[in-house]
Amino acid sequence: MATVSAKIFEHHKKADGTYNVKIRVYHKGDRKYIDTTHFVVRKQLTKDFKIKDPFVADIVEQQLRKYRNTISDLEAKLDHFSTEALRDFLRDMDEEVDFVKFCDEHIKGLKEVGRTKSAENFNVVRNSLVDYFKMESFSINQIHYTMLLSYERFLKSERTINRLNQFGKPVTTISKGISSSAVHNYMRDLRTLFNAARNRYNEEDIGIFRIKHYPFKKYKVGSPPARTKEKHNNLEEVFLIKNCITKHGSRAELARDLYMLSFYLCGTNAVDFYKFNQQNIKGDRLEYKRSKTTDRRKDSAFISIKIVDEAKPLLEKYMGKLAERYATIGNLNKALSKGMEEICRLTGLSEVTYYWARHTFANVARNECRMSKDDIALALNHVDEGNRTTDIYIAKDWKIVDDVQRKVIALFRKVEIRMLKRIEKTKGIEIPQVNKTEKVAA
Repeated sequence: MATVSAKIFEHHKKADGTYNVKIRVYHKGDRKYIDTTHFVVRKQLTKDFKIKDPFVADIVEQQLRKYRNTISDLEAKLDHFSTEALRDFLRDMDEEVDFVKFCDEHIKGLKEVGRTKSAENFNVVRNSLVDYFKMESFSINQIHYTMLLSYERFLKSERTINRLNQFGKPVTTISKGISSSAVHNYMRDLRTLFNAARNRYNEEDIGIFRIKHYPFKKYKVGSPPARTKEKHNNLEEVFLIKNCITKHGSRAELARDLYMLSFYLCGTNAVDFYKFNQQNIKGDRLEYKRSKTTDRRKDSAFISIKIVDEAKPLLEKYMGKLAERYATIGNLNKALSKGMEEICRLTGLSEVTYYWARHTFANVARNECRMSKDDIALALNHVDEGNRTTDIYIAKDWKIVDDVQRKVIALFRKVEIRMLKRIEKTKGIEIPQVNKTEKVAA
């Protein structure tokens, strides 16, 4: 049976001459201690450091009775508690969960295991909640159905944002309301954070619920809204991006190069380029585990992609250097965003982002090269939800990925030749030599 008692340590005397009253938790032959808010001076104690002040003794006894009643109510469930777990449970049972503090700890844990992109997404939601509540700390109980509806309206409206810049100085900006698609992502990520908090603080098998409510039972995040605009380029637009003249070392150059590198390498994500080093190159192939889904798949989201000739100089240019140039993947993403804005200005294209390279590769593979959706999914390193069981029996054949890639690149090469001939006719310039080391056949 677990027991609790008051304890004061003589050697724990504070600089002001006071002693903190602690609660000793004894369970399974081990002892742990809970600090209380009560402090006493020497004259309030007996010679053997017991509390003799009746007022303080009564307050502490009330706390002990409460703990003893809780231990009694746990009954057989006590067997599931370590001494430390019981100490934490007694200490925190009446304390509401600080959601901001939880978010900070959860985000820190994600960063430690390399899930930097997820950490950044959750940090955006965390910051927006601080903006909404106008407090750096709030209880998870303040997140409820009505609040979620109000928060949704807040996200869609223009609002003032206060942040610290890279030099630690406060910066105030006015943010326009976000799109319905972005709101969906915010609410989805908030639900994920809320579920993670419930997993940490609730012990359902033994009937312990520090977070008793679940607003997402009533508030439905639902599916993302239908896309109102296609997020891909045609091959003529890819040609314009590839041949856009940019300043050396600029963000526009970076965005142009990584867009094309992603297009050449089956829509590889920026976070993976950020992590690549020479070890990812095996002969003429690029081999890696896709960061976005590596911890959610049994195959660790491994893929092997052929390094086509067009990709070789770009890989050599950026391999292992992006992490030196940018402290975090978030900084790289911001640079890509600004760089693509400049690319759009230079080419006359509208609202193109780096991620469009992945969409473009998939769209060309399906709608122009007529590749099957299953083969395109393999090239994009997607998990096939409909064939999870079948996939257990079938080894992955990277030649299928090569075939999808080859047909897309071959078609782009044909478009390049056509576009260059058109330019030659209109401007009288010579056509640069086109790479003929591979067959140009769709």
